[in-house]
Amino acid sequence: MNPPSADRSLPPFAVFALKLLGLVLLVVSLRKLDDVLLPLLFAALFAFLLVPIVRRLEGWRVPRWLAILLSILLLAGLLTGLIWVVASQLMSFTQEWDHIQERLVTQYEVLRNSLAQQFGLQLPDKRVLLHNGLTGLRERGSLIANSAASTTSSVLEVLSLVPIYVFCFLFYRDHFRQFIYRFVDAGSRNTVMHVVQKIEDVTQSYLLGLLTVILIVAALNITGLLLLGVKYAIFFGAFASILTIIPFIGMVIGATLPAIYTLVETGSPLRALAVVGMFLFVQFLEGNFITPMITGSKVSINPLAAIVGLILGGKLWGLPGMILSIPLVAILKVVFDATSGMEAYGFLLGDVSGDIVGANKSPDTPSGWWGKLKQAFRKPRL
Repeated sequence: MNPPSADRSLPPFAVFALKLLGLVLLVVSLRKLDDVLLPLLFAALFAFLLVPIVRRLEGWRVPRWLAILLSILLLAGLLTGLIWVVASQLMSFTQEWDHIQERLVTQYEVLRNSLAQQFGLQLPDKRVLLHNGLTGLRERGSLIANSAASTTSSVLEVLSLVPIYVFCFLFYRDHFRQFIYRFVDAGSRNTVMHVVQKIEDVTQSYLLGLLTVILIVAALNITGLLLLGVKYAIFFGAFASILTIIPFIGMVIGATLPAIYTLVETGSPLRALAVVGMFLFVQFLEGNFITPMITGSKVSINPLAAIVGLILGGKLWGLPGMILSIPLVAILKVVFDATSGMEAYGFLLGDVSGDIVGANKSPDTPSGWWGKLKQAFRKPRL
C-alpha cells in the first residue's frame, strides 16, 4: 500500500476557504495598520506626481536633494493656497448661516400654507422642525467634538510624516528599482522591470490627468456660477469639481448644494434651475471632451468600480480611504492588465463602453468625439 502523496492538491472548497481567510486577514491588517499605511500611500501618490518635476530639475544639473526639496515646497504652496481660498469662502458661508436659516424657515412657511390651502396637506410646524434639529445637533455636537480632539493629533502626525516619506521615495527611487531587480530571478527581470515602468508611467499620467480635469472643471464651474451671480462661487465650484471623481453621484451633490442655496437666497426657481443647467452643461463637456482629451485611454475606470471603491475605501479608512480609493483602483487595474493571468480582473475594472468600442479596432483608431475631431483635422501622412 502506497502512502498518500504529500503534494496532492487540496479540494476546491479548501482552496476557496484559504483564499477567503487570506482576504479577511488582509482587510484586518489594513484596518489595524491605517496609521502606518495612510501616510505611506499618500506619500507614494505625491511622489508619483512630483517625479517629472524632479527629473526636469535634475536635468538642469540641480542636486537631487535640492530638486526634491523644491518640488515638495512647490506642491505644499499650491495645496496651501487652494485650501486657504476654499477655507475663506467656507468661513464666509458659515457666517451667513443664521440668515440662510431664516430665509429657509420663511420659505418653508410659505410652502406649508400653500399646501394647506390648495391640497389640505398639513406639514409639521416650523417650531417642531427647529426643536428636532437643535436636539439632534446637541446630541451629535459632543460626539463631533470628541472625535475632532482625537483626530487632530493623528492629522498633524500624518502631515509631518508625508513630506519625509515623499523625500525618501524620490531620493531612493533608483535604489528601489535595484531592489526589485535583485529580488526577482534572472529570467523574469526584464519583464518585471517593464511592468514596473508601465505602472509608473500610467499611474503618473492618470494622476496628472485627473488633477488637470479637476482644475479645468473647477474653472468652468466658478466661471458659470459667477456669471449667474451666485455667491460663494469659488467654494461651490471647487467643491463640485472635486466631486466629479464620483461618477453621476458627484455631479448631483455638487449641483444640488448651490441650487438650494440660490433658491433660498433669491426665492427664484428659475435661477436655481439655471444653476443646475450650468452644472449639467459642464458635466457634458467633462464627459465628452475634457476627460477624453486629457486622460484618453490611459486608464479608464467604469462607474461601478469607482463607486464600489469609494464605498469600500470609506468603510476601511474613512475619508482618507475615499480620497485614495480612485487612484488605488486605477493602480490595481494597471497591475492586473500587466500581470499574466489577471487580465480578466483588469477588464472587469475597466470602462465598459471603451472596451466594447475598442475591441475590434487598432490602437490608432480614434475613440469618442474628441478622437474623431482630431482625426478629421489630422494631416495625411506622406
